Amino acid sequence: MQLSIVIVNYNVKYFLEQCLCSVRKAIEKIDAEIIVIDNASSDDSINYLQPLFPETQFIQNKKNIGFGKASNQGFYLAKGEFVLFLNPDTIVSENCFEECISFFKQHKDCGALGVRMMDGGGKFLAESKRSFPSPVTSFFKLIGLAALFPNSGFFNKYASGNLRENELHEIEVLAGAFIMTTKKLLTQLNGFDESFFMYGEDIDLSYRIRQLGYKNYYLGTITILHFKGESSRRAGLNYVKMFYAAMNVFVKKHYPKWQSIFFSFFIEWAILIRAALFFTERFTKKNSFSSTSPLKKILVIGSEVQYQQVLSLLNKRPKKIQSIERIDFDKESSSTTFISSIHSLIENKMIDEMIFCEGNGVTYNNIFYILRSIKRNVRLWFHSFNSKSLVSSHAKNLLGKTIG
Repeated sequence: MQLSIVIVNYNVKYFLEQCLCSVRKAIEKIDAEIIVIDNASSDDSINYLQPLFPETQFIQNKKNIGFGKASNQGFYLAKGEFVLFLNPDTIVSENCFEECISFFKQHKDCGALGVRMMDGGGKFLAESKRSFPSPVTSFFKLIGLAALFPNSGFFNKYASGNLRENELHEIEVLAGAFIMTTKKLLTQLNGFDESFFMYGEDIDLSYRIRQLGYKNYYLGTITILHFKGESSRRAGLNYVKMFYAAMNVFVKKHYPKWQSIFFSFFIEWAILIRAALFFTERFTKKNSFSSTSPLKKILVIGSEVQYQQVLSLLNKRPKKIQSIERIDFDKESSSTTFISSIHSLIENKMIDEMIFCEGNGVTYNNIFYILRSIKRNVRLWFHSFNSKSLVSSHAKNLLGKTIG
């Protein structure tokens, strides 16, 4: 067995459906297994997904035991030489796993690796490559200086802002949404530290990997889609408290006592600042998608077969459609020409929403390439061939939408 893919699910069955569709494509040429650990979801995830993905091993917990502990459940069951921890709210490209495994085999010093992530609007997620937390880096992030100077290695050290997003880098911290490592190394580390319930497990694991003399790599040439926030259902102050409390646990575990005391004191008041910024940002982004008209103008990118599948799903939504256009992926045209046609339709038809359909010649790689050029004022939806749902999450601080 080459690869074991471990996914922890919590109440995101439609996002997980799209994820598993992409994973199924990505392992066609790999000897791999998929293990889904469900943390007591209340949305009937297992009964919905199990018939659609009979090749997947589903484990259903009776209560939510947290990300780290559930990930370890999957790790203990894994038979693969390599183990990938993957969020359920992700979509991967067809060649993603093959390229990651190839990198491992060529770099014997690689302990674990991560990839370039973008959100559901096509925007790069800066947390794809991070540094270890400290009072200074956390302070700059909390008060907004990291966002103000995103390319600074000083103000935005948290997200390694000085490192180019499309290149290969050795980094300190890997994002928990996509961490590939080896079963041998995980066994040596005893998996994730289960004292972290949610958030911080990835930082702790990254730290311990480096302590053993291995390197963590960021592969900026490989892109995945991460509908950030769906699997955790981030909600204002509660999220902020949980995230920075996890940072506090990490600092107390690995840093000198004087630094951990200072960090703890700093977090108490800094959380209030970050919470205020969080609500302001969320309110602003939410309002930016408000529409004076309930009627929607939609563009579907896909074949006629996919178009019919999407139409049946759209009929379940209460919003009425004013018009719907379709454009098929033209293999004969250049990527530049095809993208130009899409932009022309968006402007001329005043498109409100776009639906990317995988299948019938349209690959996830195609979709990711097009996605990176789309303007941000159009809501984007995603649909895998023969799936029973549509998913969308336009910004990392907004909860997603589903139709199924």
